[in-house]
Parts: sequence; C-alpha cells; structure tokens
Amino acid sequence: MANFEAYQEYQRIEDFEEDSPPGEEDLIVHVPEGLKGKHVIQMSLFALFLNQPVHIYHFHQKNGFACMMLSEFFELVQLLFVVIFTTFLVNCVEYDVLFANRAVNHTGPGHNPLDRNKVTLPDAILPSEQCTQSIQENSWIIFLLIMAAIFWIYRLVKVFCNVLSYWEIRQFYIKALKIRMDELCNVTWQEVQDRLISLQREQQMCIHKKELTELDIYHRILRFKNYMVAMINKSLLPVQLQLPLLGNVVFLTQGLKYNFELILFWGPGSLFQNKWNLHPKYKRSGNRLELAQQLSRVILLMGLANLLLCPFILVWQVLYAFFSYTEIIRREPGSLGARRWSLYGRLYLRHFNELNHELHGRLGRGYKPTSKYMNSFTSPLLTVLAKNVAFFSGSVLAVLIALTVYDEDVLTVQHILTAITVLGVVITITRSFIPDEHMVWCPEQLLQCMLAHIHYMPDHWRGNANKSETRDEVAQLFQYKAVFILEELLSPIVTPFILIFLLRNKSLEIIDFFRNFTVEVVGVGDICSFAQMDIRRHGNPTWMSEGQTEASIYQQAENGKTELSLMHFTIKNPHWQPPQESSVFISHLKDKVQHDAQTGPSTQLLLSEAPLCTSLQSNESATGVRNPEDTNSLCFFFSMTNSDSRIRSNTLQSEFASAEMSLHAIYLHEVIS
Repeated sequence: MANFEAYQEYQRIEDFEEDSPPGEEDLIVHVPEGLKGKHVIQMSLFALFLNQPVHIYHFHQKNGFACMMLSEFFELVQLLFVVIFTTFLVNCVEYDVLFANRAVNHTGPGHNPLDRNKVTLPDAILPSEQCTQSIQENSWIIFLLIMAAIFWIYRLVKVFCNVLSYWEIRQFYIKALKIRMDELCNVTWQEVQDRLISLQREQQMCIHKKELTELDIYHRILRFKNYMVAMINKSLLPVQLQLPLLGNVVFLTQGLKYNFELILFWGPGSLFQNKWNLHPKYKRSGNRLELAQQLSRVILLMGLANLLLCPFILVWQVLYAFFSYTEIIRREPGSLGARRWSLYGRLYLRHFNELNHELHGRLGRGYKPTSKYMNSFTSPLLTVLAKNVAFFSGSVLAVLIALTVYDEDVLTVQHILTAITVLGVVITITRSFIPDEHMVWCPEQLLQCMLAHIHYMPDHWRGNANKSETRDEVAQLFQYKAVFILEELLSPIVTPFILIFLLRNKSLEIIDFFRNFTVEVVGVGDICSFAQMDIRRHGNPTWMSEGQTEASIYQQAENGKTELSLMHFTIKNPHWQPPQESSVFISHLKDKVQHDAQTGPSTQLLLSEAPLCTSLQSNESATGVRNPEDTNSLCFFFSMTNSDSRIRSNTLQSEFASAEMSLHAIYLHEVIS
C-alpha cells in the first residue's frame, strides 16, 4: 500500500505538512505500586504521548477530535465526488447539444413555441441507461474506477483506524492533561507542554527518564523533520537542478518530499528499524559501500514505482487542481500572482527544533516585508507595456460593460461573456506589473526587515540587495502561487527522474550522513545530532562560537543554523536548561548585545524594526510614548528581561520572544559581516 499512500500525498496541493507517519510501538511504562486502580488508565494515556507525540501535537493544532474527524470524512467525500463527477462529465454529457452544435427540437404539448430550439441542461445529459452503457464499453474507465475504488476502501479503513487513535488521544487530553475539548482551542501548546512535564515529574511513569524536558518533547515530535532540515542545510538532497536556459532551479514538491521521507524514514527498506531507532547496521562504518548499494536499489525501485503510477497521479493532480483553483482564479485572477513560502524555503529557513506553528507564525510575520522586497523590483520596459495593455483592454471592457448596461440582450451575443472575462483577467494581470507610484526603492532596508523574521540569509546577499541575482534566490524561498501549482502538477513526471538519476548518486553520502550525525538519547531514541544544538560539536567559529567549538567544516552547520536554532529554542522555552557550552555561548551573546546596545546607536535602529517595538511605536499616540529614543530603550528593556517574570499575557510573551529573536538574528548577521 506504500504506492497508494504516495498517490494520496500528491493530491494535497496545499500548505500541509506531516512530521512522521502513524504506527509507533509501545514503550516500557513503569506503574508504581501505590498507583494501581484509577491511575492505571491515566498512566496508559500518558504512555500514548511517548508512543505518538506527533499525533498528540497535531490533535492540538487541528482543534480536537470533532474537527479532525470532520476533515477525514470530507477527504473521503471529496475523493468520491471527484471520481464520480469526472466520470459523469466524460461519459454522461452530450457536448454537441450543450455547445449548440446540434439543434434540439422541443415539440411536446407543454412547450412554448418560442422556446422550441432553446437548449436546457437536461437536454445535454444522457439517459442513465445510455450513460451506463458508455461507461461499460470503455475499458480504461473501468480500470481507473477499480483503482479508485481500491484506494477509497484503503482510505476508509485508514480513517476507521484513525478514529480509534484520535479517540485515545482525546481521552489522554481529558483524563491525563485535564483539558476539555471545548477548551482545547483556547489552550496554547506551551500550556499543554507544561502539563506534560508536570505530569511526568509528579508520577514518574516513564522508566527511561526521571524528568521530561522541553527538548525531549521537541525531539520526539520533530525527529524526522530535524533530519530533513539538516540534510537541506548540508545540501545533501538533490533539490537544486541546473537546467538549460533556466539555470539553477529549486524543485521540491509535496510528492518529492514524501518520497524522500518514505525512502529514508518509514517506508519498506528505510534506514530506521522503527519510529525512533536507526537500524544498527547503519551505525557501523565497516559495510558502508554495501549499505549504499542497498539504498541505491531501494531508491531505484521507488523511482520505478513512481514512474509506473505517474499517469494516474498526474490525472488526479490535474483534476484536483482544476476543481480547487478554477473558481478562485475566475473570482480573483490576481491570486496566481500572490506569493507563498515554498516547501524548500520552509525547510531552508526552519530552525532545528522548531514546531510547525512556531515556523508558520515566524514566516507569517515575515510575509509582508518579503513581499515588499520582491515587489520593489520592477522592469521599466514591462511597466510601459503593462500600462498600455491595461489601457487598451480597459477601453474595450468599458464599452462592453456600457452596452450590457444599456441593453442586457448584448449578453446573449456569442462569446461576449468570454470576452468580458478574458479582458478582466488581462487587466488584473497587467496591473500587477505596474509599481506603486508612491513606492521608495530601498532594497537594503527591506532585506534587513525581512531578515528580522526569516533569520537566515546567505553572506553574499549583504550589500547586494539591489541585484537581480539576490532577488532570484529570494524567489526560490518565496515563490508565486502559480509556480507552486505548476510544480505540483509537474511533480508526478519529474519525481521519478530525480529519484533514479540524482538521489541514487547520493546513496553513499546519505549513509555516511546518518552514521556520522545520529546520536542516541535516553528515553527519546535516535535523533539527528544537529538537533541537540551542541555548539561544541556543530558550532561555526564565524558565528561567535570561536574557542567553544571543535567542529570540522564537515560537522559545522551552514549559515549559523546551530547558533540561531539554539537562541530560538532558548527564547521560546525559557525554563529549559541548556548544556554548559551552550549556556556559555548564550550568556556571551547576550552580554555582547547589551554592551553594544549601550555604546552605539546602530543596535537601537535594528531594535526599532523588531515586531514588538513596531507595535509599540504604532501605538505612540495612545500610550503617550513620543520620543523614539525612549521607545527603543523600552524595546531593549523588553528584549533583555525574562519574559516569565515581567510579561503575563501569552500573546505579549510570543511577541516579546519574536522581538528578542529578531534582535539576535540581526546582530549575529551584523557581527559576521
């Protein structure tokens, strides 16, 4: 059924990410003698978190049992609807009648003579007997319907299993965490996490560890995601392609990502023997060549399976995209020109140990400054052409609209509605190429604002914000929605070739990566060593960890990923106690930021761009804060103050953490420049 699962993943042309699949086995759970009876149920429910942490997290993020079940139900209904409706359109509609290529004569007693030749919708629909016969005579349709039925039944069984799993998780929230379902949407994940830690501390139910830390929870939820982030950071996965005429192109789709995870983490022949342990043979260096050949064969088989399923997946992708986006494009043609964070961008910009909601919030705050940066690049020649095309199209459209207002019978003229629709789309598209006349071109400042939220920026961007090359690289992280849809449609065709011809060549490097960068943590299992955010092992001397790291170039995370991830996790989890080397780095960085902020005005300017300071400055008139120097000082005070002791509001805490992280990200980039 692995291929059916891959088929399912291709249909989701939307912003949805899963960190790992279901099916984790049970861990050993200690039941104290004095807690027999009513606490046994509670302890077994707590064990559910140890076994299925990803699903516990998603249960919270998707707002509980009812919402998740409703989503599962409508996924089944959508699949059924698409299959039945497409079959109906192909076999049961008489298009010659619908398009008036063949006359229809209504001569019945109840018909108006004036409407004798008027085509109605029932006229274009074949009788049920004729429709059934048409389906039965088409062997391809029968084959596709059988395939769709098998897949739908498989999904139905999986939904039934999910119902049982979600119900257990629901009981876990109610009985173990004391969170009612009607309260779940108002409870933050931070509160859920705190209750998990307190429950473990009080009852000592897990025999592996005495206490559960924030990092333990993150490691279990993001085990495979951290590996993916590390492999993108080390440029191990073949997602950057050199194409004729197009140059360097980044190609990473939901389908390709799903295949990567299937091959590496939880598919047949994957490197992990279960959901938390790498197979022991991959931890030994003696047979690395043999293991690389074995992995190469698995990748080849997966590529061939994708190639075999390509026609079916492609048809499904086209149908799903058509039904999903046609109405939106008709209503808002400019939506295709909107931008979104690419899947590659989400992995490239993601910190180690950053949960989905934390990443979405951070990139959401960075959406507007990144859009402003991308929109600041205009082509004068294209602007002139767009203005003139918009003028001519608008003139014709104005006349057509005026005629329809004067006499609505104009709408009955053949293709008049098509002309009005096309002209409206042309005008919308051309206006997107016309820049705002009040826009001031300041790419370096916009790039700095963008950096405050995305936290990562290659060194060669600095000082080159006005270059088209920099813009093109940002576009790889922040793509047009039209490009996203096109890539997903091409994914069934391109994915098999990437697996067969590119990923196979990386087999030995992948084997070495998992052997060199996998560590075992008691009570957690095998994790990516980069996820420990160990400055000594993976720090980069360029990023203020000189003298604290022993990492070689091969062991160093690129672009300050270790240092920035450590700062981000520490700020998001202020109660977490980092290791000695990491504590020294954090203290050194904060002391240096504080010292430089007191001795130079440049840091105050950077602070003014942070999210919390911006919101404070926007409310100056209401709060009485008039002096920018005072506002910046207040911002600095917030960024250096412990959030738990001074800030009680969850919303303000989150804004405070974002502001503090923005400060440190900008400062670190300033230091290395």
